[in-house]
Amino acid sequence: QVQLVESGGGLVQPGGSLRLSCAASGITFSIYDMAWYRQAPGKQRELVASITDFFRTNYADSVLGRFTISRDNAKNTVHLQMNSLNPEDTAVYYCRANRGQNVYWGRGTQVTVSS
Repeated sequence: QVQLVESGGGLVQPGGSLRLSCAASGITFSIYDMAWYRQAPGKQRELVASITDFFRTNYADSVLGRFTISRDNAKNTVHLQMNSLNPEDTAVYYCRANRGQNVYWGRGTQVTVSS
C-alpha cells in the first residue's frame, strides 16, 4: 500500500520559514518524480515545486528564490524548505509521487502565514 505522509506545516509569521517533509512508503522512491502542490481556499491546486528522479528541479514563479525542494532517497523523503513566507503562501500543501501513469497523493499539511 502506497502512503505519502506530509509533516511540518503550521502557523508562521510573515517573513518566517517552514520546512515540509513527505515520507513515502510502498513505492520504489528513487525512481519516482516528486512534487509539492498547494491549494488555497477557493483556488485550484497548483504546482509549487518538483524534483525528478534525476534531481532536476522546477519551481513556480511565485516561489522561485524562496522555496527549495530536495529529496533524500536513502530515507524515502522529499522536503520543501520555505523561506520569506507571505500570507499568499497560505494553503494546504500536498506531496505527489508519479512515475508514468502511477500517481499518488498525500493528504496534505496546512500552512498558514499570518501575524
